[in-house]
Amino acid sequence: MSGGRNMRRHGMGGPAGGSGEKAKDFGKTMKKLISYMGRYKWGILTVLIFAVGSTVFHVIGPKVLGKATTKIFNGLTGKLSGGPGIDFAGIGKILILLLTLYGVSALFSFVQGLVMTSISQKVSFRMRKEMSEKINRLPMNYYDTKTHGEVLSRITNDVDTLGQSLNQSITQMITSVTTIVGVFIMMLSISPLMTVLAVLILPVSMTMISFIIKRSQKFFRQQQEYLGHINGQVEENYSGHTVIKVFNREEEVLREFNETNGMLYQSAWKSQFFSGMMQPVMQFVGNLGYVAVAIVGGFLTIRGTIEVGDIQSFIQYVKNFTQPITQMAQVSNMLQSTAAAAERVFEFLEEPEEDQMVENPSSIADIQGNVTFDHVKFGYRPDKIIINDFSAEISAGKKIAIVGPTGAGKTTLVKLLMRFYDVNGGSIKIDGKDIRSFNRSELRELFGMVLQDTWLFKGSIMENIRYGKLDATDEEVIAAAKAAHAHHFISTLPDGYEMELNEEAGNVSQGQKQLLTIARAILADNKILILDEATSSVDTRTEERIQKAMDNLMKGRTSFIIAHRLSTIRDADLILVMKDGDIIEQGTHEELLEKKGFYAELYNSQFEKTA
Repeated sequence: MSGGRNMRRHGMGGPAGGSGEKAKDFGKTMKKLISYMGRYKWGILTVLIFAVGSTVFHVIGPKVLGKATTKIFNGLTGKLSGGPGIDFAGIGKILILLLTLYGVSALFSFVQGLVMTSISQKVSFRMRKEMSEKINRLPMNYYDTKTHGEVLSRITNDVDTLGQSLNQSITQMITSVTTIVGVFIMMLSISPLMTVLAVLILPVSMTMISFIIKRSQKFFRQQQEYLGHINGQVEENYSGHTVIKVFNREEEVLREFNETNGMLYQSAWKSQFFSGMMQPVMQFVGNLGYVAVAIVGGFLTIRGTIEVGDIQSFIQYVKNFTQPITQMAQVSNMLQSTAAAAERVFEFLEEPEEDQMVENPSSIADIQGNVTFDHVKFGYRPDKIIINDFSAEISAGKKIAIVGPTGAGKTTLVKLLMRFYDVNGGSIKIDGKDIRSFNRSELRELFGMVLQDTWLFKGSIMENIRYGKLDATDEEVIAAAKAAHAHHFISTLPDGYEMELNEEAGNVSQGQKQLLTIARAILADNKILILDEATSSVDTRTEERIQKAMDNLMKGRTSFIIAHRLSTIRDADLILVMKDGDIIEQGTHEELLEKKGFYAELYNSQFEKTA
């Protein structure tokens, strides 16, 4: 049912990154990205050198080829007037030189491509690594306001977009700028007049490109944003498909998906449409340049100002002059996607973290397990307090039961104890030390936890139980499974302890999952135990056996038990009865029944319903 809870909490689309999100800051994001790539500066410098070298050798080519054309033209015209004819030896030398130039250009291009691919993949690897590590440092309230798919989209789609666009955009940008400069110099060396005509194309091109980029930027941002929403919906629909079917919500889910998918479609086709406009616009402008060069070039050749081969070279240069402008336009388009993806990645990496370390932290060595709640006040939102004034003294080794109606604050109390959230007022102490004086990671080493929502990962049963103590031997794992009464059912499974659990451990029952998580907690052997509805998913007979195992496990350990079935906590040393965030009664089972108060009412209501 976890998928159902997620859907209720997030409303299927999730609040993250909604349509009201502020406009992205392209310049600021690109500065961050450049700074982030600072450690790869030598690699980028290598790319720069080889990309420039490749372009220079390639740019020289057309002028050299023009010399060959001139020799052929002069040879033919000379032969008609009785000359020696075509100089094939001279043309051969020119072609060999041309082949060498293009060969060196291709080699340089290969090297810069290899280095740039390596850099882009290192950036992607580093981002994924940092985001993976970031996940463990984020506070719980981050996950309460974001869908799983939204986070996954940033790690997968956005990082992939960054890696691919970096690999292409940086080299294309370097090559395009170098080509424009090189071609401009070569055109000036042939004819300043024709160069002026070719350069007049630029204002027209830049005006059109600027118009297209301004129109397309917001659509690229929306495309990345709604892609994240689609991922969130698909992930939740898939994980919660049973809940969707049970409540006949297929049509509603499909309607919500189609709505988001429609938004993605609208932003995607608009961004791709504007992106596709670049090429035809630049080709049109380029063709205007060809016409101008052909007319003026023919006139200059007749006058003897330039040679025939120079016209051919210049036409190639005009093409090479407009092509990098087109590439730069495409790169600019690509950078919109890069900026949108980078902003989402950096937003994630810059999310406020839990303060993992404290100055002069308290040591967890020799902790006995005495727990004090001192006038605790807490709310998930400061303006909505749900625990108003909670105080309790719990001695080490005691078995404490926390009971109360749904929403009373039972599970919230446990989250505060483990510092998933910090209190708004008051304090929680372990052996007299405020839990905020411990490093979070060390504090949580004190706790073993079994939740109502089981969590198992893809892997063998042995590996899942060993998760509680990574250096445990096989014998210790099996002993823990026996203590949790899981050994019998494990032995009946194909491959026993080596059986592979699939995604979400769907090839074992809910009750069996619970037994495995209990075995994991037993193996961890922590000072303080937290059991949140730990036996709610098993049958009555198995529950009785687990209770016996739990009784042995809890000896000498402070144990917090959250239970709705009050019959399972009758032997607790202390029962805390919560209502609306406050303890309204406390005592043993017999003492509370004698008071005939709220606990007695809760306890007796179970049997009334059964009757």
